[in-house]
Amino acid sequence: MTLGIFAKTFVRPTFTECFDAVAAQGVRCVQFNFACAGVPTLPDELTAGFVDQIRREADARQIAIAAVSGTCNLIHPDRRLRTANLNRLSVAAWGGRRLGAQILTLCTGTRDPEDMWRRHPDNDSPAAWKDLLRALTDALIFAEQLDVTFGIEPETGNVIDSPFKARRLLDELKSPRVKIIMDAANLFRPGDLPRQRDIMEQAFALLGPDIGLAHAKELGPDGLAGNRALGAGTLDWEHYLKLLRQANFGGPIIMHGFAERDAAASTAFLRGLGCST
Repeated sequence: MTLGIFAKTFVRPTFTECFDAVAAQGVRCVQFNFACAGVPTLPDELTAGFVDQIRREADARQIAIAAVSGTCNLIHPDRRLRTANLNRLSVAAWGGRRLGAQILTLCTGTRDPEDMWRRHPDNDSPAAWKDLLRALTDALIFAEQLDVTFGIEPETGNVIDSPFKARRLLDELKSPRVKIIMDAANLFRPGDLPRQRDIMEQAFALLGPDIGLAHAKELGPDGLAGNRALGAGTLDWEHYLKLLRQANFGGPIIMHGFAERDAAASTAFLRGLGCST
């Protein structure tokens, strides 16, 4: 597995300085976010010249752009906002493909109108599921045209809040252009830590053949994800990596969920467990 990192981990005035910071860690793979280039994650427009400049700077530092963030609330309660999000998502997909990224990462969304990562009781409604299917079906039209693959992941705050729902979504969409982003830290709710291995194994049994990208984020002792260096929490990393290898996943594993000051320790930790850079 190739070790990568969220480019947004390094807050810099320009994307060239951001790539310099990535390279200084000895990391040669990123999940890019257009916010690193001074525009929104989902821009209203992009020009070929602008995107090509980003790619040249990444190439000059031998940094591969494995994925581009396309996070937006696909089931926002305001239909007009959902439509606007899809339009901007197509722009990000075009830009990501031009950067050489194979995957555009998505958020499956929530009915919460303010925070796309916060759970809402209406996420479990048939209407929310219908809206998600409609949004992804529409998005798959331009995904096919652009030769882009979408990455989704189970997130406890989103409509796809479990591996079971992720499996159902894949089965209903029946599209090779939708893959799973496996992030073990997002599989758990507070209180699940004693069952880590069982929960991970269940997730891999359901989703292992469909993993397109892996994320690496730490768990705290409270079972909440992020905000600490990898290896400084409670995630069972050896078991997670073992399951990725057993699933024959050989793609990028992208580190995130920690401050820049923790980047060196996190990189060293995963290198020590056999992830290459």
